[in-house]
Amino acid sequence: MDDELEAHAEAGTWEMVDLPPGKSVVGSIWVYKVKTKSDARQWGIHQMDVKNAFLHGELQEEVYMQPPPGLPHEPNHVCRLRRASYGLKQAPRAWFEKFNNTILQYGFTQSFCDSAMLMKDLGSLSYFLSIEVCMSSTGYFISQVKYASEILQRAGLSDNKVTDTPLELNVKYSPTDGTLLSNPTLYRQLVGSLNYLTVTRPDISHAVHIVSQFMSAPRSTYYAAILRILRYIKGSLHQGLCFSSKSDLTLQAYSDSDWAGDVTDRKSITGYWVFLGDSLISWRSKKQSVVSCSSAEAEYRALAHTTSELIWLRWLLCDMGVQISAPTPLYCDNKDAIQITHNDVFHERTKHIEIDCHFTRHHFKKGTITLPHVKSEFQVADLFIKTHSAARLRFLISRLKMCTPPS
Repeated sequence: MDDELEAHAEAGTWEMVDLPPGKSVVGSIWVYKVKTKSDARQWGIHQMDVKNAFLHGELQEEVYMQPPPGLPHEPNHVCRLRRASYGLKQAPRAWFEKFNNTILQYGFTQSFCDSAMLMKDLGSLSYFLSIEVCMSSTGYFISQVKYASEILQRAGLSDNKVTDTPLELNVKYSPTDGTLLSNPTLYRQLVGSLNYLTVTRPDISHAVHIVSQFMSAPRSTYYAAILRILRYIKGSLHQGLCFSSKSDLTLQAYSDSDWAGDVTDRKSITGYWVFLGDSLISWRSKKQSVVSCSSAEAEYRALAHTTSELIWLRWLLCDMGVQISAPTPLYCDNKDAIQITHNDVFHERTKHIEIDCHFTRHHFKKGTITLPHVKSEFQVADLFIKTHSAARLRFLISRLKMCTPPS
């Protein structure tokens, strides 16, 4: 509390004044939160905390606050706020602008930032935004075991039942299945939490994408699907992603699509994943925005989405000092979609996807991507577009470089 009050004093958050006649005053309380740390070895990443990160904007309004408990003050004095939060969106933006200008002017050193920006070194990175980080001699391992356990607890899954796949094989859902839930709050909370869990669990991305489509009117059938996803997570609780320290810095991607897989609107699903060396860094499972008239069209739309992601990742790596001059291989299992890219002549069946064709072909000819063919059984992006048997799922997950914590 003393450190917090001292930080406010240094930031000039308030001044002590008598409350003017006719003015109201807001209260103040202390809110405490436990900061979790994992058992650690030797970390290569440090975590910095910005003191009062939401207090980097000038307050224009006239606001008075009761002095926080523990702050010495004269009787009848209140705090007239000078600086305050812009809100969750604007405050970090204001702070980042200040931080960026400081770095540009003085360069980055840990001690300088601590003094100039009121930053605190929290030591080696081990736990951040519910993500657990562990380092070994081979690289980094990230997981969300504690966060996943909290989701299971919220859903009330206290038994030992587990499943070996997130969804039943070939299952299809429609908006009229089952009965409407009388209270949809828990359903929506669980879906939101599962979406965040996909940060380290790409193996549930497709299943979470499916149940996310019924947020507006959740039904009993979809809630049963969520429980199955949770039982799958319970059986693989300690799974996470490995990032090798010995991997090369080359990109490769896999793109895939089903065709008219949604039984309600007949839209297709795009699935892709991108590797940096042998580390998975980007993936997606998302329903396409329009109906495709052929499997080749659905595959081509997926290629265009994946190409856009690759362009951004290549730019990002270049900005970080990693130069990528060679084309990025984008593996596709649809020969028709690959041939459309090679062929300058638009046929009748492809003219309605002309923009996607031109976009992908442009970057193919520019040398941004190549389009090698991959057999369907080795198309790893297949994980993000449909359900699978337990054996097929295990094979695809093994290609994701998912693993358990290093011993």
